[in-house]
Order: sequence, then C-alpha cells, then structure tokens
Amino acid sequence: MSFDAPVNRRNTHCIKWDGMEAAYGVSPEDGIAMWVADMEFRAPDCIQDAVAAMHDHGVYGYFGNASPYTDAIRWWMRTRHGWDVSADAILTTHGLVNGTALCVDAYTVPGDAVVLFTPVYHAFARVIKAAGREVRSCELVNDKGRYEMDFDAYDAQMTGNERMVILCSPHNPGGRVWTRAELQAVAAFAKRHELVLVSDEIHHDLVMPGQTHIPMAHIAGIEDRLVMMTAATKTFNIAGSHTGNVIIPDADLRAPFAARMAALGISPNSFGLHMTTAAYSPEGAAWVDDLCLYLDENRKLFDAGVNAIPGVHSMPLESTYLAWVDFAGTGMTQEEVIRRVQKEARIAPNHGTTFGQGGESFLRFNIGAPRAQIADAVDRLQKAFADLQ
Repeated sequence: MSFDAPVNRRNTHCIKWDGMEAAYGVSPEDGIAMWVADMEFRAPDCIQDAVAAMHDHGVYGYFGNASPYTDAIRWWMRTRHGWDVSADAILTTHGLVNGTALCVDAYTVPGDAVVLFTPVYHAFARVIKAAGREVRSCELVNDKGRYEMDFDAYDAQMTGNERMVILCSPHNPGGRVWTRAELQAVAAFAKRHELVLVSDEIHHDLVMPGQTHIPMAHIAGIEDRLVMMTAATKTFNIAGSHTGNVIIPDADLRAPFAARMAALGISPNSFGLHMTTAAYSPEGAAWVDDLCLYLDENRKLFDAGVNAIPGVHSMPLESTYLAWVDFAGTGMTQEEVIRRVQKEARIAPNHGTTFGQGGESFLRFNIGAPRAQIADAVDRLQKAFADLQ
C-alpha cells in the first residue's frame, strides 16, 4: 500500500476530525487534525482481509477458542521483541486505558497515590483521579531537549502512600526509547518503594531506524511486581477495536487483576481478536517495517521545518509518531502560541498542559499522516510565526 494515499475521514464519526472544531475551534473543512493519536493510514491488507471474512460470513456471534489469538501475540513478542510470553499470562482488556484503570482498581485503594513520570500520556492521570486516587508527579528532566530521569529527586518526593508506578515506554509524548540502564533504575525505584510497576508499551513497535526498544520484562528481578501492557492497536491503526493485552507473568500478581476483570464482566470483542490475530503475522510485520521508514521521513521533514522557526524546538523523536514541540524559546505566552497555531495555521494539536507537570510550553503534533499533509502543516506553522524569521 502507499502511505501517501489520502483518506478522507470527515463525517465518519472520527473524533480526530469531526471533533476538532468543538475541541479546538479548527474547522475540519480547512484545518489539519494533529491531536488524537491515531494515524491517517488504512490498516494493512491482512487486517482488511480478516474483517472482510467476518463480513462475508455474516454472523457476528460470541468468540471461542482464543488460542490462535494468543499464539499470534506470543509469536509477535518472541520474533519482534525477543520476549517469551506464557499464554496464561495474557489478559485481554478493552484497550490499554481500560487496562490502566483495572490496574488502579486491582492494586490500589481510594486515597493511595500512583507515581507518574510527567509530562506523560494524559489518560493515566484521568483514570487515577477518577478512581479517587492521588497522582504523584515526578517530573522528567528536560536536559537540552532530551528527557532524563532524576531518581534522587523522585525518592525525596515519596511519602509512603504510593502503591503503584506507571512507566510509558517508549515515552509519549517525548518519544524517548528508554535505555537498559534507565529501565533498571525504574525497576530499582519500584522495588525500593514497594510499588507495582505498570509498563505501558503500546508504542513498542513504532521505533525509528537505529533505535531498539527493550521490554521491561527483560529487566531481571522485577517479575513479582511487573505488569506489562501491549496492543496491536497503535501499531496497526486499529484503535477503534479497543483491544489491549495486560500481560502479567507472576501468577500471584495476576490473580487480583483477573479477579477484577471477572467481577466487572469484562470480555473482549470478536472484531478486535480477529484483527489482532491477522496483524501479528509476517505480512503485518512487513507493513510495520515500511511504516517506520515512512514515519522517519515524516519526522525529518517536520523537525527540519519547525526547528527552523526561531525559539521552537522539536524533541528528537526516537519512537512514536507524536512530535513534542517546545515553544518556550519564542518568549510568547502559551496562549499566544496556541492562537497562532489554531487560528492562523488552522492546526489542532494537543496542548502540553494536559500531559501534566513539565508540559506547559509544549504542543504535541501527530505526524502519522501522508507526507503532503506534514509538508502543509510545516508551511502553515512557518507562516504563522513568520515574524520570528
């Protein structure tokens, strides 16, 4: 398939396009949606064929015998990430926001605190607060445009009320692929403070050439407190299937999570299971390889364009298709930056403040789109800040 082929998503119940005017005041008729983290690409043919086969059969009943599905997950993790997963360890949720919420429900009680390394994916804080828990924000260090961790500072912030820590790996919105040493430091932090460690690795397949994602499951000595979260949804642009996997190798740690799923009557939908089974295949792997090369070229185009604007800096993107752009150097208020981006450039990005402490001067731009759209966005941004040139 060609990633350059445009797909018109307007008036298709697409929140990214049909919801952006209400959210950002940017009309889908002449604006560019760069906020919601799904891509503008059709899913690969292997997934399209699986959905077509369901359509041709015409009966959408209850799903049985999940072994081809779990076998596909195990094959993917082994061949793509060098990670051997037991079928018993895999629990399927309605996406990973649901998986995060179930972790909060299973491993904490109201009033407990959950540690986040901010700025970070906004849904984490949303579900933590909605469950009556406290967010303990441990702010990442922005070291010359690259996020680092400061565990001396984080240790000093702990009160003893923390029960869980959530790591976003690779990091959204900063695009960092954490090193083995960094992952070991996170694991040690979790052990020191007796925290359940939830590693959300939904972006693990979307790494730029030259980068290597290391699953937290490869870090020794953390098995008894580790919850791994993965999904095909971000990789293959099938987020609407709401199918995610919470993989918990330790049986004792897995039991309370499984109990909460049973108590809430949670079971997966057949569309997501068929789509994921088809995705995790040699054909799907080849598509992802091509996608990552395409995203890398988008990254180069976008970064070169926005970094040419004085005072604007896009963090080096090691993974994801989400550019994290700092406008602090312009000297403008965030309100003025947003006005120029949304009103003048007619682009709808995510506001950095929604990602928590440390995101105040940033905007997040989704570059998972045909290259012509990225070029258009760059041109619009340069014109909106032309007085700085």
